Amino acid sequence: MTTGSSSTSRATADGGGISTFKGQDRALRADRLGTTGLLLSVLAATAPLMVVAGVMPTTFGVMGILGQPLLFVILGLVLALFSVGYAEMSRHVHNAGAFYAYISRGLGGTAGAGAAMVALVAYNSLQVGIYGIFGFEVSGLFATYLEMDVAWWIPAMLAALVVGALGWLKIDLNARVLGVLLLIEVILVVIFDVAALGSPGPEGLSLHAFNPDTLTGAGFGTALCFSVAAFLGFEQAPVYAEETSRPHVLVPRVMFLAIGGIAVFYTITCWAYTVAAGPSAIVGTAEKQSAGLLFFLTTDLLGETFTDVLHVLFVTGMFAAMLSFHNVVARYAFAMGREGLLPSAFGRTSGASGAPGTGSLLQTVVALVVVAAFALADDKPTGDPTAPVLHLFTWMGSLGALGVAALMAAASISVIAFFVRRGAAATQFWRLAASGLSVVALVFIVVYTVKDFDVLIGAGPDSSLSWALPAVIALALVVGLVQGLLLRSRAPERHARIGLGNEAFQLEKAAADQS
Repeated sequence: MTTGSSSTSRATADGGGISTFKGQDRALRADRLGTTGLLLSVLAATAPLMVVAGVMPTTFGVMGILGQPLLFVILGLVLALFSVGYAEMSRHVHNAGAFYAYISRGLGGTAGAGAAMVALVAYNSLQVGIYGIFGFEVSGLFATYLEMDVAWWIPAMLAALVVGALGWLKIDLNARVLGVLLLIEVILVVIFDVAALGSPGPEGLSLHAFNPDTLTGAGFGTALCFSVAAFLGFEQAPVYAEETSRPHVLVPRVMFLAIGGIAVFYTITCWAYTVAAGPSAIVGTAEKQSAGLLFFLTTDLLGETFTDVLHVLFVTGMFAAMLSFHNVVARYAFAMGREGLLPSAFGRTSGASGAPGTGSLLQTVVALVVVAAFALADDKPTGDPTAPVLHLFTWMGSLGALGVAALMAAASISVIAFFVRRGAAATQFWRLAASGLSVVALVFIVVYTVKDFDVLIGAGPDSSLSWALPAVIALALVVGLVQGLLLRSRAPERHARIGLGNEAFQLEKAAADQS
């Protein structure tokens, strides 16, 4: 019996209309990623320079939270607790639709279908949102350095096309692209950290930002949301499990390396901010400088040339994040198509590279349509010419962060259910305890996110957007749950496949070979 060759691959169709193709285009290519490639792909989604230049000044200035460095320490611990069970689950489930696959295994196929739709909406939102600030920043670079007026949506759409093209290429190439951009970003931020800590402001090397009292403030809930969003990317490691040679080893390793590295990196950089400006002045300075805080400080510490380079790398860092999120969305679409939650065409890889090409195309079309919609809105006089651009970033980014935080909470619950059902509660006691603690913390964060959503998107408390945007996640969940219920009643064999991924097709192939 020969397996794995195109000559022996065959396709059949069941009564539900889903292909049960058993060949290579139903599975992502294995042995494509090692520890380094997987780690770089995951870390690039965190867009460290975008977090340092955007999230941190906003948390200081808008939310008035001086203790942001301590917040990163706390959230690092919370997400490490989450990853204990999440990583253990990755040893048992290898599926490009990681979140919904895990939830399916623990809470059932219907819950998995709901989670799949939430994941597709959330990661699409995160990816598309970056195009707004990317286009705005590129437009600013053209105006500043080339004295050219370029509409923000032009570089945004061009970036969408380039990212889409890369989505068709080998993940190896994408990992190299992401890795180079990430490395340069990190080096520049570390240079800022060293300069700030080596030449502290008037208050010296103060550790006041690590005082628990500094976490108080009206914006504590929104600060939690923003800081969780800064970590997003580490949870994507299981999405690439099928493309590694030893997923049970590499995926947990990469997740813990990512969380630890991100927590330490952001904590030190955030502390460097408070040292450079002074703990008593950082909130006021951030409020005045806004997203220009980092560049304001580096100009004094390292000069204009360094700051100019930093501006350019800010753009490339965003590009790296867009590419990474694009890859994740494409793989979720692939997994959903393979299991009948999307048309079966999405469940096949492209022959040339083995990439989930149809899912990549879907994400590219979504990005172009959304950017075009905001570009049309930009033509209307609103009193603020940057409003459509900034809204694209804040609305979509906040929407995506809410969705992923909710998925994390559901995934932690499913981990507990999965091992309890297998009779492994005793042997997995400490992992389940860690998952339980993470559920409490993550639900708290989700509740605060919804409660303070008007602050997150910069709208008034009476704005319909404060409930309409979170309702998008709720709607995606309802649509997915309804789809799952329909599958369970009308096509139980398809419902049973939800969350199984390539394993379902391998089992079918083995049964067919035996018969």
